[in-house]
Amino acid sequence: MAALSKLDELLTTSAYRSNHARDMSQLSPIAEMLITATDITEKKTYAENVSVNPVVAEVASWYEKLRNAMIYKEDEVILRTAIERILNRRLLLGGNTGEAVARPLVRELVWARYFPDSSVPETLVKKVELSIDLHLHLQRLILHYHNYNPSSVYEWILQLLSSDIENILSLKKDRELLSNFMFQILKSNVSIIDDLEETKDAQVFISIRRAFAKEDLALLRYHLFVQFFGPLSEINVEKVAQVFVKLVKKIDGQIKYTLKERIYSYVKNQNAPFFILEDLIKQYRGELRELVLDKDRFEAAVLAACANRYKDILSKVSRAIFRSVIFIFITKVFFALVLESTFENLIFGSISWSAIAINTLMSPLLMIIASLFIRTPDKDNSKRILEMVNELMFEADPHLTEPLTLAVRPKNSRPWLLFIFGLLWFFALVLGVLGINTFLSVLHFNVLSKIIFILFLMIVSFLSYRINQTARMYTVKQDKESFISVLFDFFLMPFIWIGKQLTLGMSQINIMLFIFDFLIETPFKSLFAFFEHWFLYLKTQRETLD
Repeated sequence: MAALSKLDELLTTSAYRSNHARDMSQLSPIAEMLITATDITEKKTYAENVSVNPVVAEVASWYEKLRNAMIYKEDEVILRTAIERILNRRLLLGGNTGEAVARPLVRELVWARYFPDSSVPETLVKKVELSIDLHLHLQRLILHYHNYNPSSVYEWILQLLSSDIENILSLKKDRELLSNFMFQILKSNVSIIDDLEETKDAQVFISIRRAFAKEDLALLRYHLFVQFFGPLSEINVEKVAQVFVKLVKKIDGQIKYTLKERIYSYVKNQNAPFFILEDLIKQYRGELRELVLDKDRFEAAVLAACANRYKDILSKVSRAIFRSVIFIFITKVFFALVLESTFENLIFGSISWSAIAINTLMSPLLMIIASLFIRTPDKDNSKRILEMVNELMFEADPHLTEPLTLAVRPKNSRPWLLFIFGLLWFFALVLGVLGINTFLSVLHFNVLSKIIFILFLMIVSFLSYRINQTARMYTVKQDKESFISVLFDFFLMPFIWIGKQLTLGMSQINIMLFIFDFLIETPFKSLFAFFEHWFLYLKTQRETLD
């Protein structure tokens, strides 16, 4: 991380701010320091590593895939979410020290193949153990100093701890470096005319973490926490506990900031060249400088990286579709069999199995149909990315797009216009619901069946939109609107917005998750441990016969 500190130093100097003419034969100061930082590699240490039985790992990995399909999360936060889930289960079932939790936690992660077998050294297990003890100590201090809701404190500790453990086990150094690089470039392109510079910088930082690093609420809280205090340690744990309430308000205030979505959208549209740079760093580590300065070779490398990213879209979309279909199907089965069938039996004295079957199968089917219309970017998009990457490498003060200027309280705001727009959106929502209601009446759906169908159609709309956004994550947005896109925004955006709230809500209260996490996962993982010890015993007995 020393290289990152040097990069920070240089990026804040006046040299970075000077306006140099673009010179394709000389790297800009910011690009020079980025490449220097990526050239630094850490020495590998050879130590005893955590190893698990391959048969147990095979079964555990399939279980983990099924469990992850029941929640809607980005690929980038699946590991942290799994760490949090395992931590929560082990802490609630009596684990109250790092020694009791750390090793079983790491073994479960290796079982589930979040890490290859024998890839996690024992030294990291020790660091995880120390982190758990430190965060549990922080929890006790917070409850001692403050009359604060214990469940809220536990939620914060769980999020900070799971993020810290992921950072210990799987630090994405290239992405961290590029996130910092991206921040130094974009923060000068964004301004909030009626708020503090510190607030604007925090919002750009959060938006990059959301858009480029794909981080969730827990990771955002963790990185803001580290920005304010540095990593949690025995030295600062007392101070953190004393100011915890103020810290929570400050961090959550930044996360819920009024203009956050506007800044996030702006940052997200600049992602593509940074993803390509990330690939080039991984592929050409140690020779990136020579590559960039060789115009023809660099152009070919960028276009090849774009083509590879476009191919990767298909696998990302396939995984997203699979998880979405499983999420919808399992949740829909619960609603159909538990609520809908019970309601029909009580009110009508019989169950319309045909309506339930249509209601259960239609949403996953619509999800699959919507995925067929997803398209990947074209060669013209790759050329636009190449231009942006060249600007990042050779322009002293790169501007990938027009600067963004915002105001918390716009001078020319017209509240009555917002009211009218809200009414129009409501009108579009009502029009859509009435049309669907008429169609379902023809199919003889009852009131509850109609409500469930419409709610899940909204969820499908949101999930399909998110998958489409995944396919477009490398597309350089162009400022043009078509008539079809305007109609899409008018009629479908209300459905998508409500679908987002429903998806997030169901992910939190899904009864199936509770069943899996405590009624199935606990004995299941205990069984894994038993079989692993049994296989080890059998192996030992075989060795005595040699």
